[in-house]
Amino acid sequence: MIDTVQLRSRIAGVVLGTTDEGFAAEVAGFNLAIEQTPDVAVGAASASDVVEAVRFARELALPVRVQSTGHGAHERITDGVLITTRRLTSVKVDPATRIATIGAGARWSRVIAAGAPLGLAPVGGASPTVGVVGYLTGGGFGPLSRSHGVSSDHVRGFTVVTGTGDVVEASAASNPDLFWALRGGKSGLGIVTEVRLELVELPSLYAGSLLFENQHIETVLRGWLEYTRTASDAVTTSVVMLRFPPIDAVPEPMRGKNFASLRFAYPGEIGEGRRLAAPLRALAPVFIDSLGELPIDEIALIHNDPEGPTPAWSNGTLLSHGDAALADAAFAAAGPGARTPFVAAELRHLGAATAVDVAEGSAVGGRSGRYTFTLIAAPEPSLFENVVPAAAAKIFEALRPWVNAESNVNFSSHGGAGTPNWSPAVAERLAAVRARYDPDRVFARQ
Repeated sequence: MIDTVQLRSRIAGVVLGTTDEGFAAEVAGFNLAIEQTPDVAVGAASASDVVEAVRFARELALPVRVQSTGHGAHERITDGVLITTRRLTSVKVDPATRIATIGAGARWSRVIAAGAPLGLAPVGGASPTVGVVGYLTGGGFGPLSRSHGVSSDHVRGFTVVTGTGDVVEASAASNPDLFWALRGGKSGLGIVTEVRLELVELPSLYAGSLLFENQHIETVLRGWLEYTRTASDAVTTSVVMLRFPPIDAVPEPMRGKNFASLRFAYPGEIGEGRRLAAPLRALAPVFIDSLGELPIDEIALIHNDPEGPTPAWSNGTLLSHGDAALADAAFAAAGPGARTPFVAAELRHLGAATAVDVAEGSAVGGRSGRYTFTLIAAPEPSLFENVVPAAAAKIFEALRPWVNAESNVNFSSHGGAGTPNWSPAVAERLAAVRARYDPDRVFARQ
């Protein structure tokens, strides 16, 4: 039994045991299919709370995990101390340096809102509800990836609580080994309490999505893959084959039907964006066209991901190349004619700026990949334990000839296609950094 009374005396925020009122709400994440039951939850109100929680856990040899929004929750937590950072939501932007100082619990929506009045935007993820820190520590392939690179390339510094309960700064000038590792190495390195992210100027954006009905899905998939072979480096696109479930939450015209959604983003002059998107519009009759000039603070509409918590299961991998045979395999394995439990099968185009590492180097895995491939199942948690993983494994095997030698930790949530998230050299270096900053292995790998 953990002495929560003692811990409460050291914490300004919230300390909850498993029988305390509010415990379930404190540990709940965005993925409602994952029920978390740590021994104790610490709702940190400051970096000092994180320090005290880590030191407390260290004294009792308890494993420590951290959660902001819980988007990255894919396995149950059943022991130890769970530190939630959702209260650390401060976001401040310096217009002169374009640096946003972001608390560990902030979501992308807060950063977007803070930068938009200044004509600035983060190179962030597809969803505004995702936590900034968890996304960045895995690298980040978002809707501006090909034009602006991996999201973590824009990080300029972290404030981190180490496994010894010390607060350190990680940047190109301070603890550069930890800075290298946190840009892509994900977990087991420390608990980030604050991140400094350089925003980019984004005077205009031509972006949005095109929705195509069932009979055009194969044509759109093939045409999009062909388009990506010669696409401008300034354009980032993706295509997703959708199965809308027959539930009330889905608009009636789409309920129980299959569609292809083609996402497009060009950060530049609107007329040029329209010209670059024209071949995609011409692939087939468009059911819904929401592609056009997009305000900076509405960038989330490109992917239009769910904003509220939901039960879901996802897994993905990176692909090394795309060709007509990939279209054959993907359509046969995950298209509307395949009997699968997935509501979405998505391909994102990488390359261009994502393939180029920062000058000082980073631990981001999968820069050699040219596409991501992700499967999403929802909202039937009863299928997540056996049926869904088996179906995913079958699809990944069908795509084996295109699977990249290296994946990315933000995509391979359930092991992906079995490929490593880092090269052997990077994995070895990450292990050394973890050993230095968490010598007693206080932080459980998530």
